[in-house]
Amino acid sequence: MATGDIGLIGLAVMGQNLILNMNDKGFTVVAYNRTVSKVDHFLANEAKGTKIQGAHSIQELASKLKRPRKIVLLVKAGSAVDDFIAQLVPHLEQGDIIIDGGNSHYPDSIRRAKELEAKGLLFVGSGVSGGEEGARHGPSLMPGGSPAAWPAIKEIFQKTSAQVNGDPCCDWVGETGSGHYVKMVHNGIEYGDMQLIAEAYDILKRGMGLSEDEIADIFLRWNKGVLDSFLIEITANILKFKDDDGEPVLAKILDKAGQKGTGKWTAIAALDSGTAVTLIGEAVFARCLSAIKDERMRASKVIAGPQKEPFKGDKKQFIDDLEQALYASKIISYTQGFMLMRETAQEMGWNLNYAGIAKMWRGGCIIKSVFLGDITAAYQKNPKLESLLFDDFFKKAVSTAQPGWRRINAQATLWGIPTPAFSTALAFFDGYRSEILPANIIQAQRDYFGAHTFRVLPGKENERFKAGEDIHVNWTGRGGNVSASTYST
Repeated sequence: MATGDIGLIGLAVMGQNLILNMNDKGFTVVAYNRTVSKVDHFLANEAKGTKIQGAHSIQELASKLKRPRKIVLLVKAGSAVDDFIAQLVPHLEQGDIIIDGGNSHYPDSIRRAKELEAKGLLFVGSGVSGGEEGARHGPSLMPGGSPAAWPAIKEIFQKTSAQVNGDPCCDWVGETGSGHYVKMVHNGIEYGDMQLIAEAYDILKRGMGLSEDEIADIFLRWNKGVLDSFLIEITANILKFKDDDGEPVLAKILDKAGQKGTGKWTAIAALDSGTAVTLIGEAVFARCLSAIKDERMRASKVIAGPQKEPFKGDKKQFIDDLEQALYASKIISYTQGFMLMRETAQEMGWNLNYAGIAKMWRGGCIIKSVFLGDITAAYQKNPKLESLLFDDFFKKAVSTAQPGWRRINAQATLWGIPTPAFSTALAFFDGYRSEILPANIIQAQRDYFGAHTFRVLPGKENERFKAGEDIHVNWTGRGGNVSASTYST
């Protein structure tokens, strides 16, 4: 008799911890791994004394699960997911559910859902965030896909997820592909948050000459205010962590950042949709720049910057300014992330619940913060909110932060300390609030050299320049009147 509530394939760190978490919540989990010896080892050690069952084949896994069968894949994104799906399908029946909990690219999830639904099976692509600790004690879960699957997995997912004030950090995201899309944007925002924190650290370390312990104390203080978040908390812990010789471990770590691609996917998605997600893009490029360490070392010997002067200003005021700059830049990053989700939702026909998404991110995940409660409140107040910057709370927060934000960017520039995320956040803010931008000269240039046309400003129409028309001007008197293409935003 089948007794398993859910199956899970993949016994790496995330898989093992998620299984143990589900077991703690009262669910019977059937575990399987391609290397079956790992199943036996898991059952004899970490899972000893639990209700967790093992399977030594796909067929055995399927036979131990209650119908509709629910099977989570926690394997490397890409071909491994397709391989396991192909192995599972012959052992499944109509209405059974395959859940991909890896970091898959959302177009792959869209394809897999179509293929499986054509066979009478259901597919869910679910973002899982929180790392090892989140998986064990409560991650943020972002499921989307075949709507008929949600009632069957809802209880397991919501009880397994992190809880904030009694609310699960899990809800149905939306249509096929949307779960992994939202997780992708989450990861992109994570890149942005990490880069902003790194820049704040650099300003305090190189700019003000503070020690790691002094900087840690600043981060601990920030973590009691508007910046209260998982990443600020762990950064303080990292700064205080010492090697056996008493030196901070951080000071020994090579300054080359790795990446697995989800931030890059977010930046590419932003370019594809024409959405100005500048901060995440800069965070990705900052990692790319960090990766050319040898070239940077050579450049440091031959390219001079400004002469570094010791900090002589009001230390407390400067640190307060930096806190506000970090907060304001973070607001911009999330504003851009939600703009990207809104744009893609319109294009894909997804009905995304933005308040629900922010709510899912409040706990269990890497970007969890008090700040996400404010985003939840903004979208609960106005589900069709065009931009976080139109919400009264965030409008006031950025207005309060502006003076310090500008002073920090100016001082970093004078010191020659690179702040790509801080700088682009402020540049986006100034561009977004500008009724007029210099794009008119770009359109004129495009029309001059390529006859790409332009449109006329409202109120500037006349017999020659008509409203709503794509206009080409013979700028030199030598060109023709045929345009190369229509006006495009």
